[in-house]
Amino acid sequence: MATRETRSTCPYCGVGCGVIIASDGPTITGIRGDPDHPANFGRLCTKGSTLHLSAAPHLARQTRLLQPLQRLARGGPTHAIGWDTALDLAADRIGSIVQANGPEAVGFYLSGQLLTEDYYVFNKLVKGLIGSNNVDTNSRLCMSSAVAGYKATLGSDAPPSCYEDLQFAQTVFIAGSNLAWAHPVLMRRLEDAKRIHPDQKWIVADPRRTETAAAADLHLPLLPGTDVALFHGMMHLLLWEGMTNPSYIAAHTSGFAELRDRVREFTPRHVAQVCGLREDDIVQAARWFGGHTPTLSLYCQGLNQSSSGTDKNTALINLHLATGQIGQAGAGPFSLTGQPNAMGGREVGGLANLLSAHRDLGNPAHRAEVAALWGVAEVPAKPGKTAVEMFQAAADGEIRALWIACTNPAQSMPDQTTVRRALQRCEFVVVQEAYAHTASGEHADLLLPASTWGEKEGSVTNSERRISRVRAAVPAPGQARADWVIARDLARRLERRLPPRSLDGTTMFPYETAEQVWNEHRESTRGRDLDITGLSYARLEQPQPWPYPSGATSGQTRLYGDGRFATPDGRARFAAPLWRPTAEPREARFPVSLTTGRLRDQWHGMSRTGTLGRLFAHASEPALELHPQELTRQRWQAGDLVQVSSRQGKLVLPVQPSESVLPAQAFIAMHWGPEYMTGLGVNALTSGARCPQSGQPELKHTAVRLVKAELPWQLVAAAWLPEDCVLTTRERLRAMFGRMGYGSCVLFGREPATGLLLRAALGGPADAALLDDIEDALQLAQGPVLRYADTRSGQRRAVRLQADGSLQAFMLAGDLASQGWILDLLQQGQPAAGFGRALLAATALPPLAVSRHSRQVCACHDVSEDSIAAALAHCSGSAQQRLQTLQERLRCGTECGSCLPALKAMVQTAPVGV
Repeated sequence: MATRETRSTCPYCGVGCGVIIASDGPTITGIRGDPDHPANFGRLCTKGSTLHLSAAPHLARQTRLLQPLQRLARGGPTHAIGWDTALDLAADRIGSIVQANGPEAVGFYLSGQLLTEDYYVFNKLVKGLIGSNNVDTNSRLCMSSAVAGYKATLGSDAPPSCYEDLQFAQTVFIAGSNLAWAHPVLMRRLEDAKRIHPDQKWIVADPRRTETAAAADLHLPLLPGTDVALFHGMMHLLLWEGMTNPSYIAAHTSGFAELRDRVREFTPRHVAQVCGLREDDIVQAARWFGGHTPTLSLYCQGLNQSSSGTDKNTALINLHLATGQIGQAGAGPFSLTGQPNAMGGREVGGLANLLSAHRDLGNPAHRAEVAALWGVAEVPAKPGKTAVEMFQAAADGEIRALWIACTNPAQSMPDQTTVRRALQRCEFVVVQEAYAHTASGEHADLLLPASTWGEKEGSVTNSERRISRVRAAVPAPGQARADWVIARDLARRLERRLPPRSLDGTTMFPYETAEQVWNEHRESTRGRDLDITGLSYARLEQPQPWPYPSGATSGQTRLYGDGRFATPDGRARFAAPLWRPTAEPREARFPVSLTTGRLRDQWHGMSRTGTLGRLFAHASEPALELHPQELTRQRWQAGDLVQVSSRQGKLVLPVQPSESVLPAQAFIAMHWGPEYMTGLGVNALTSGARCPQSGQPELKHTAVRLVKAELPWQLVAAAWLPEDCVLTTRERLRAMFGRMGYGSCVLFGREPATGLLLRAALGGPADAALLDDIEDALQLAQGPVLRYADTRSGQRRAVRLQADGSLQAFMLAGDLASQGWILDLLQQGQPAAGFGRALLAATALPPLAVSRHSRQVCACHDVSEDSIAAALAHCSGSAQQRLQTLQERLRCGTECGSCLPALKAMVQTAPVGV
């Protein structure tokens, strides 16, 4: 069968990259960036460029939810049922709960990874049919402070800038965003801009020295939570040095006097003390922002995920309004969306306080407009519960049924103890999901299989308000269905079980295609700020930004160029927020500031990226990162297990030194959840404290205490496994985590060769049954296996060789002295037969030379730090010439480009070769 190509959109971050999917019958066989898509012009990052690998049929057989499953008892097994039985069960249970306890006894928790059409049907189902506003989304965890910030100042949830502004900006102010890892394709576009305009200045405000910060002209390593103080200090300096735009302020804004009074006390000296910065750096940042213009600000979760997230957003937007740096090429406050369709979800009212087309739930006229559109008498006026409130209400018994779609709150929500109590106490939990083994799915009474990327039809909106089509290249596997179809079929059943809501007696959910849903959504935007009545699926053959009203020939790329804002009087509004510290400031009991963030090659809870060994190579295992001085002070070694405790919970992690983290601070990647390690994951530590304006929780920061974990008995085991069982084996090993004080299990290798790496630790020697189970899972239980055991000391070692003399699997239990070189032997496929008894001996040094397995830098071509360092030793010339030589010799940085910031940093620090 001939290869077929399908244009679609990447399902990861909010950049919204276009992709071209190659497929052969029912199988996706390849992926490449769409050269005609205006977001990426053919570029993809490490995650996007491996999408076809994560869709491989052998992975789907191991990871996908392929049929509806019912769990008759919590904690018990599931059994397969048909779709009609599953949906009838769901409608019966939800209908009876609504009739007995009222519509607010049900909560729906959605995802920024749903398509706009999916979101629209769910929103109508809950607010229009059930009669409750208890529908919220994980966008509450990532973008709601940006929403509240835009609405408070500019009047509308509408980012005013576009990606083209990267090339026109003279100053780029990046706050709370590790652009190089979170939005790699935008980083490539920014690098292009600086190459063309070398005088472009980059300022990065971030507590950590990330790859983005390391590439900046000025890094401001402010203390966590002090962003408002920094922005107020910059405003103070703009006023002091006459860099504001008084005529713009007078003509187009209101409320400046109150802000001017607020920032009077934020002198450079005061701000330097609050933020932990140098006065000169604050002055330089303000001068570049106000004098080296136009200025573009890029910001993300470092501002949003905070108990003062809205204040951070408005304080930054103030700087743009005060200098008139908005509505023109290269200028504006540009919030970068974390998820592929968080913007689309906001457009259809997917948050508990919103209605379709950016309407406000609290506005009676807006409610009446939506009720008329939907053909119901009214839309409920009472605000729904936001994400954290929803799970707290479930934990308290107020919400009795939870419907979770395309998200994993048992990994991603803060304060996991409360989340688990909610899932356990809830009478009926439905998880609608593409993947079978998420932490949330383990608590579900009903699991419904959903289609995912490559199998869906619909649309998404990216960070620059550009709407792109998502198209199906292959049919969904098994019995998986589109999310909007599942919501529609539930709604039709509920219409027969609940009191009538439709005024004309017909179904509120007549849709047979995603396009029909889109058309209704489009009509809801008529006359609104995001009017898209001039668009259709046919016109979306070329992605378009909104607004795009009827009669228009193109969408509007920039907003507010005429100085008119989406407020009643047309004027932007300055905010004058107080500076408030983090919800959990450091103190004697919890003296360390812990921050969280993304890894370069992983995505959210890793349901998809976690199926590929190559995407673990850059950051291979869970870790707590500390400054090397902290390890020295504590007398800890890299790899030592440390117990991290916050006011919410505890977690055990191996510690790793990192120069990017300042002393008295720590960092854990947000992705590590219970699917990959013991305990409840990183969000066992984080707080449910929320921004009062947006409801967004402070996932970015919590105060913690660190002590050495008393787990002296340790084990490491690894194996190359057949591709058709490696992920089911991982699930089997994960099921053993409850028998360990600490455990982690991750993939390694490059497809189709994939391995598993297991680490475990206990307070004393493991029982023989646990070791037997591990050996059996890793295919060490039988066959030609070398063994050594000393039951008195709790040691057991097993090694299996492949036919070619390389290692296939090993387990070292009770003595890890030789783990490093044996793991290197296995991961690199080096000959091992000649090592003989040394494979079973507790020797720190191998009898023969073993190549060290160093950290991967380039994922596309599997190029390690050691390989790059060796090549640099023979590279001469300028930094650009040495980088070019590296690319020619090793091919690193020549494909997706995600490794370019790291390559440039290595070139800058390495001695010039000969």
